[in-house]
Amino acid sequence: MNTRTLIHVIESMPTSDGAGVKLRRSLGSQRGLHVDPFLMLDEFYSDNPDDYLAGFPAHPHRGFETVTYMLDGHMRHEDHLGNRGDLGPGDVQWMTAARGIIHSEMPQQSEGRMRGFQLWLNLPSKEKMKPAGYRDIPAGEIPQVLLPQGGEVKVIAGTLTLDGAPTSGPVNGSGTKLSTDPLYLDVRLPAGAVFSAPVAAGYNAFLYTYEGRAEIGPAGAAKALPHRAAGVLSDGDGVRVQAAAEGVRFLLLAAKPLREPVVQYGPFVMNTREEIEQAVADYRDGRLGAAA
Repeated sequence: MNTRTLIHVIESMPTSDGAGVKLRRSLGSQRGLHVDPFLMLDEFYSDNPDDYLAGFPAHPHRGFETVTYMLDGHMRHEDHLGNRGDLGPGDVQWMTAARGIIHSEMPQQSEGRMRGFQLWLNLPSKEKMKPAGYRDIPAGEIPQVLLPQGGEVKVIAGTLTLDGAPTSGPVNGSGTKLSTDPLYLDVRLPAGAVFSAPVAAGYNAFLYTYEGRAEIGPAGAAKALPHRAAGVLSDGDGVRVQAAAEGVRFLLLAAKPLREPVVQYGPFVMNTREEIEQAVADYRDGRLGAAA
């Protein structure tokens, strides 16, 4: 296996979004700071209701997909198409904004912990104006693979193959493949344990450590990835991650790069300035998400 190495660390930065929800942003914290086709990764984590109660009132999106993964708490999604879904601990929502959607994401709790992630995944130019849609995935539909050294992997998207045995997630598994062919894993390792797995060569990949620390790369040449940071990986056909003394929990994401121009204006991600101007005009005039 040609093991990938850690080539760049993107520290997460404290910020706020929506109506003032406090979060940490790694990918997307600066203009152009993304890993094609991943545009942004936010981590929200607070026990203080003042940090999250205001939520994310109605707002538009066009041109990409949003993936919300809840660890703790309860969030409700509603959109202008009449869709409504509830996300609880371990649940995932995979929303394809495509030609346009106006939605809200509001907490359904007044106390306790709210914790999770939102990922923005770009769409190829040919799919940016397809109809919007989304899928709510309950925690019970996400397969979990136990690891021989302890710990486990939740397979949200793509297929994880360990010792010749494949496990496919509910998104982009053995059925219909998304154009970017994403792999989305949530991995927990106890102290000192090693996780090694194949990742398609030529795909862009990164890890995000949300508990503990890890070392990434071949044995004897691994580099440390600190807590709450995104680690961008070199090319190769596999990854090797070893937990530090306190153990580690991390997300592993990989996908086929689009290699297309990215023009972003707030919640709109297109390929040209003219397409952005059209998105703004469509939202202003009430046409966002309307049939082409």
